[in-house]
Amino acid sequence: MIEAGEIIFGRNSVAEALKSGRSINKVLIAKGPRQGSVKEIIGDARGMGLIVQEVEPAKLDELADGQRHQGIVALAAPVTYVEVEDILAIAEEKNEPPFIVLLDELEDPHNVGAILRTADAAGVHGVLIPKRRSCPISGTVAKTSAGAVEYVPVARIGNVNQTLKQLKAAGLWVVGADMDGDKEYYDTDLKGPMVVVIGSEGKGIGRLTKEQCDFLVRIPMKGKINSLNASVACSLLLYEILRQREMKAK
Repeated sequence: MIEAGEIIFGRNSVAEALKSGRSINKVLIAKGPRQGSVKEIIGDARGMGLIVQEVEPAKLDELADGQRHQGIVALAAPVTYVEVEDILAIAEEKNEPPFIVLLDELEDPHNVGAILRTADAAGVHGVLIPKRRSCPISGTVAKTSAGAVEYVPVARIGNVNQTLKQLKAAGLWVVGADMDGDKEYYDTDLKGPMVVVIGSEGKGIGRLTKEQCDFLVRIPMKGKINSLNASVACSLLLYEILRQREMKAK
């Protein structure tokens, strides 16, 4: 399934969108021989670190609603992505320890939207989403967030482990939500500059990402089901961090 944001089609339109710095989730190209400027556009897109995906021409016909797409379509994000440095700058401007959420290969747009909504309510400075194997900010995400997507800065990142190393070097602690965590989340000191890592719906946090976590925390499960929805688990952690910070401020 392709989750479409605003659809931009045609060589000139897509090329101009890239040149303007527009936030693009993905560039789709028709399978088959490349012609003319399409090769150059693909090179530009890949040079910008964007995902370029080959699809059947019929899929582009569908997205362009029968209009002439010239073998290329771009799916634009409904909001503008920011950089990780922008999120850190927001925390500094507010004179608050950074409070960041990283979604590790979370693919359900409803979960992502719900997390953005909670992030806004809990005072999170920004959310990090990997460019690959993760849900981008789409129309469904924006709708589920109930408008929070307009207020919570989102950065798309390349290498998760490298990003976490950079944040740790900047003084942030990395906490991961995991069933095999050493402590319950409410028995862990979460008051400092923090990155909260939430894993995918099925696999949880990836092995390499776990290795970058300073500590793993668990949520007690007393019933027959051994896991919570990703957005629910994230909500519990974010509000515990908010509670601890407010207690410290008193």
